[in-house]
Amino acid sequence: MREIQAAELPDIATGAALLGTGGGGDPYLGRLLVRREYLRGRTVSLLDVGELPDDALVIPAAGMGAPTVRVEKLPNGDEASTAFRMLERHLGRRADATMPVECGGSNSMVPLLVGAQLGLPVVDADGMGRAFPELQMQTFGVYGISGSPLAFSGSHGERGVLDTGTDNVRLERLARGVTVRLGGTVSIAQFAMSAADVRRTAIPGTLSLALRIGRCLRESRERYRDPFAALTELFKETAYAYATPVFSGRIVDVERRTTGGFARGTATIESFVDNSVLELAFQNEHLVARVDGRIRVIVPDLITVLNAETAEPITTEALRYGLRVTVFAIAAPPIMRTPEALAVFGPRAFGIDADFTGVEELA
Repeated sequence: MREIQAAELPDIATGAALLGTGGGGDPYLGRLLVRREYLRGRTVSLLDVGELPDDALVIPAAGMGAPTVRVEKLPNGDEASTAFRMLERHLGRRADATMPVECGGSNSMVPLLVGAQLGLPVVDADGMGRAFPELQMQTFGVYGISGSPLAFSGSHGERGVLDTGTDNVRLERLARGVTVRLGGTVSIAQFAMSAADVRRTAIPGTLSLALRIGRCLRESRERYRDPFAALTELFKETAYAYATPVFSGRIVDVERRTTGGFARGTATIESFVDNSVLELAFQNEHLVARVDGRIRVIVPDLITVLNAETAEPITTEALRYGLRVTVFAIAAPPIMRTPEALAVFGPRAFGIDADFTGVEELA
């Protein structure tokens, strides 16, 4: 276990935003909330799940809702800890640690915020290895952990607990309805589990990987090196194994709408060098990238949009006409490519009429 330094927060937020595939919330907002706790004299420690005894209780914490709303409807900062304490009271037991449910610029920061406020360590792992739009789309649920009970907290004092037993899909539907009624965003605590179950179902090392990614991008700029080449090399040393730029160009159209608690839409990018066009479809996160109608990357592999010069990640709510971008693809870890996992968050789970093929094959 080691203490996360305040100076590391920007790198973690940047790296998590890149892994977040366009979703997971605004990285700037997330790190500001944690930074405020550090200015108050609080800190947070990161630990490997192997450091916890098997029966230790771990409760993940996150924000839920459309990222377009969260940018405009800023949180008070204590909603996540309120939801966390509610779930502890409901379970009749204090947690030994918290952790992210997903990678994302803001959602990777939420457990750090909870950890700093409540004096809890944060487990270096998560349940997606990226970000997904729906609660059931986690390796926790794929491999047998129930998302119930789920505690939620809104920005005006609303709070409650939802329990649908082992039905994580129904939990998503009910929690999404509550989120919409509360203005499109809430904080949640769910998937309470033992450390033994975290070791069995989680994707390890994702917070420390986010730190490495953010540091890689920052140092590449400082040393005037190609950040995309540096990223490609970095991922070779990880469980993701394969990463590559797939397209560079200028955004010429963005169609985006906030509906049903999600930000849905498409972005169209024209190539810098020829007449090729990449169309990107998203539901909070990027789901499929097609170049001239041909699939180049598809969920659950990671599709992230980066600034063409700096490689800074651009979230779906920040996509704008005229931005010069590079679409960067990353292979999902093996735990996310099993038949069980693809049934929950593969292409057909999003209504995409295509089977999954890895980016290393499509490229």
